[in-house]
Amino acid sequence: MKKSTVIILYMAALMSSCASEFNRVYKSTDNDYKYEYAKQCFAMGKYQHASALLQDLVLLRKGRETGQESLYLLAMAEYCNRDYESASATFKKYYTSYPRGYFAEQACFYIGQSLYQSVPEPRLDQTPTMGALNAYQQFLDIYPDSRLRPVAQQRLFDLQDNLVQKEYLSAELYYNLGGYFGNVNSNTESNYEACIITSQNALKNFPFSKIREKFSVLIMKSKFYLAENSSEEKRLDRYRDAEDECYGFLNEYPESKECATAEKFIVKCKKVTKD
Repeated sequence: MKKSTVIILYMAALMSSCASEFNRVYKSTDNDYKYEYAKQCFAMGKYQHASALLQDLVLLRKGRETGQESLYLLAMAEYCNRDYESASATFKKYYTSYPRGYFAEQACFYIGQSLYQSVPEPRLDQTPTMGALNAYQQFLDIYPDSRLRPVAQQRLFDLQDNLVQKEYLSAELYYNLGGYFGNVNSNTESNYEACIITSQNALKNFPFSKIREKFSVLIMKSKFYLAENSSEEKRLDRYRDAEDECYGFLNEYPESKECATAEKFIVKCKKVTKD
């Protein structure tokens, strides 16, 4: 017990000493010494300290030999400190200021990488996802032969999956709402029609999506239930459309678990269309 207390007191004293040293350096007027100390902090993983020192130093070192290094180091310190919004802005500032600089390629990559770290789950607004997608695509356009290309490409696929999942959740919500009319917008007659349009747009925009079949299932089911809930004047055409959709689904996904559903729908559709 005594040994543990001694260790705790020692660690507290050490931390206090480190804090005192940082404060002393921070207040120093020797900017060269502050810069070297900032680099030392970064190397030791003290990214918050490094960032605090570099914030003041980057302007003072602009135009000097270490100007590029200090700005890039600040961006990396912010990134490692998980301040991704600031990091993205600083990497962008570096790339804008030094498009042919020593760290231009890495900075261009880390603009997207910083945004990628802030991407929300699919249910939320995907504006940050679009920002990250654009940043990675710009990197690939500018540096097609970069060693970081495979990582950037994989990030693009991951981000696209996020957007696809967002669209699927929207389409699924429309389908689950079914005949409820409280949220139907002026462009659609029912939630089923909204589900169909959302799913078809997703398949058009993301033709190689890993959940392509799930969108097709929603389209098939929505067309059938749309027909069942249609007025007399639209009923026959919609049953025919639903029947065609079911046949198309069976052709495209012959091994799907939903094949039995498609076959059941076809039987019901034929009873209407043959009368």
